[in-house]
Amino acid sequence: MVTKDPREPFARITVEEAKQKLDAGTAVMIDVREPHEYAQVHAKGVRLFPVNTVIQHLDEIRDFAGDKKEILIICKSGQRSALAAEFLVAAGLQGYELFNVEGGTDAWVAAGYPTGD
Repeated sequence: MVTKDPREPFARITVEEAKQKLDAGTAVMIDVREPHEYAQVHAKGVRLFPVNTVIQHLDEIRDFAGDKKEILIICKSGQRSALAAEFLVAAGLQGYELFNVEGGTDAWVAAGYPTGD
């Protein structure tokens, strides 16, 4: 169930909800882990923007999102993705609804969802 804390610039969603949004074509998902983590396993269709680089890649993230209005942010377990959402808002990202994928890639893999490119 989508949860929104008014103190956070993003909503928290489960991997199941993230998969539904991706399948519906309403969202894109970015992975904010480190390249070596991404190389080991990542959700299918995500694009890598390590957490410490999201501000520098703001235009690329906008381009990747295209006409989608929802950006799902995933990491290993859900901590770095929350931080990345904070960074994106602080850097001026507007016009998108941001979602932190709770449980991250670990939960994605455990759910048996597609991985790889």
